[in-house]
Amino acid sequence: MKQIKLAVIPGDGVGVEIMPYATKVLDAVADLHGGLKFEHEWYPYSCEYYLEHGEMMPKDGLDQLSQHDAVFLGAVGNPKLVADHISLWGLLINIRRGFKQTLNIRHAKQLRGIQPMVTNPGGFDLIVVRENSEGEYSEVGGRIHSGEDEVVVQNAVFTRKATERAMRYAFDLAKTRKGHVTSATKSNGIVFSMPFWDEVFEQVGQDYPDIEKRTAHIDALSAFLVSKPAEFDVIVASNLFGDILTDISAAVMGSIGIGPAANLNVDGTHPSMFEPVHGSAPDIVGRGIANPIGQIWTAKMMLDHFGESELADQLLTIVEDVTEAGIKTPDVGGRSTTGEVSEEIISRIQQLT
Repeated sequence: MKQIKLAVIPGDGVGVEIMPYATKVLDAVADLHGGLKFEHEWYPYSCEYYLEHGEMMPKDGLDQLSQHDAVFLGAVGNPKLVADHISLWGLLINIRRGFKQTLNIRHAKQLRGIQPMVTNPGGFDLIVVRENSEGEYSEVGGRIHSGEDEVVVQNAVFTRKATERAMRYAFDLAKTRKGHVTSATKSNGIVFSMPFWDEVFEQVGQDYPDIEKRTAHIDALSAFLVSKPAEFDVIVASNLFGDILTDISAAVMGSIGIGPAANLNVDGTHPSMFEPVHGSAPDIVGRGIANPIGQIWTAKMMLDHFGESELADQLLTIVEDVTEAGIKTPDVGGRSTTGEVSEEIISRIQQLT
């Protein structure tokens, strides 16, 4: 019996509503396998937890989470209760940095039954590899003075090691897909970090002569991603650029509620973390209409991570069968509830046993 220990953090808002269904999906998939079992340990880390304890997670929170094989995260944030920079850095980024999850991988494709923002007769299927540990989100800078003399400095830090790691992952991934890597840059406006990024991309690309390579400025690339998503295979980007591009790609699919993501610790020294692209969506909390596909597709990426690719592919096929049958939440043109979509997916998985 292959046992996978999951630290489950529903988080805030719709994350709390969706997560019970997503874990049921995983259990149904495990039953389909027969030799697989998920052990779920739930953690209440959230904005509500912050209000009660003054911190998003306890001082030994990372130690607790480290006892598991992976972290399955819902959504973080409730700006009415806790400022976003506190909730984000206190939980999500704390885990990413503490567990050296140096790559963020996000998948976007045209799902059957969901109308994308742009019609592509042949469909589209792309993955963004985002450097996840430094870049524009580096904790280097400061503030001095006040009033009209106030000065704020935010430094973007790029290391060759982290930049090359992201690019090699992207090229290796492209070898298993359509064989094309696009690099997101802005070297015509950001005069130090982005020319460096371009140089490393060119150098790493020389080791992959069979992979088609392309460099595009982030502004043009964002427009192309909306208008011509089918042209892309693997995109590699810095922390900020990758963050922006993946929200765009999720929206292009038809809803940000269906986008999945993985935060990878590439050397296996710490757990990786899997989370949907969407936020906590406080505007629809309690209405039962949050789309569960982002969290369930994230579960599919986690199955891939643990070497269960056949099960992962079966799960995504079932998700598309359900959406193609018209069982969808309102954000993608349906009338079904969170529970109805989830339970239909679970039912179809169980029918395969």
